[in-house]
Amino acid sequence: MNQPIEVDTLAAKITKDGYVVLPDVLSGDEIKALKALIQPHLQSDLFGRNDFEGEKTERVYGLVGCDPAFGAFTEHPNILPIAEHILGENILLTANQAVNIHPGESPQPFHNDDVFYRVPRPHDMISVSTIWALDDFTDENGGTQIVPGSHLWGDDSNPESMIDSTLVADAREADALATTVTMKAGSVVVFSGSLWHRGGRNQSDQTRLAMIVQYCAPWLRQIENLMLSVPPEKAKALSPRVREMVGYSVLEPFMGHVAGVHPRRLIERV
Repeated sequence: MNQPIEVDTLAAKITKDGYVVLPDVLSGDEIKALKALIQPHLQSDLFGRNDFEGEKTERVYGLVGCDPAFGAFTEHPNILPIAEHILGENILLTANQAVNIHPGESPQPFHNDDVFYRVPRPHDMISVSTIWALDDFTDENGGTQIVPGSHLWGDDSNPESMIDSTLVADAREADALATTVTMKAGSVVVFSGSLWHRGGRNQSDQTRLAMIVQYCAPWLRQIENLMLSVPPEKAKALSPRVREMVGYSVLEPFMGHVAGVHPRRLIERV
């Protein structure tokens, strides 16, 4: 539902608390459409390779390259302006995936999404993450767990050191530390890439499906190599803005060029 949003207020809340939940971003029809787009890629045999990916969790990477319809959600008018307000213009799409947590999944290790960037903490936000609930998020079904305010912690303070050095959390300590983001299907949680969080344990008898859309500052390397996931012939079907976020853009004066010319020329040749 494209309702007016107070970008300044929401961005300020993320800066202060590390996150904000926006309810009713998606209509029932939009949820059904997204699920229909994702379902063909969920085979129930492509589970994660480790505790982080989730041994009972399916992941579909590079969604925007799977179907151009996913592009509309990466530039959603209730979400993208928040990320742009925080990160500035010309931001990039750094990751876009579906996550389907199956019954019996254990808690994911605590992590933050900008850990790849070797910038001393705390620091100004350089990435913004969003998780779109396509099923209700509950305490029982693996709803995302966050540590409010942890985006402001330094390098020497994190759930890893508070629990143990292997990131395999003691359940009682972790439950006391983290807050489950309970939200209805169609809601979106928007949070700082520095916020410590994890997927929760799924103790229900149903799967829990979500879509992840992450953005980063234009001078950072993307987590997913989206220009390989979305080659020019696929990029041609995307909107100009989504193409730019995928990587068919330059940061002035010429960062991101291809053989001295703007990468959009690759699309024009298709």
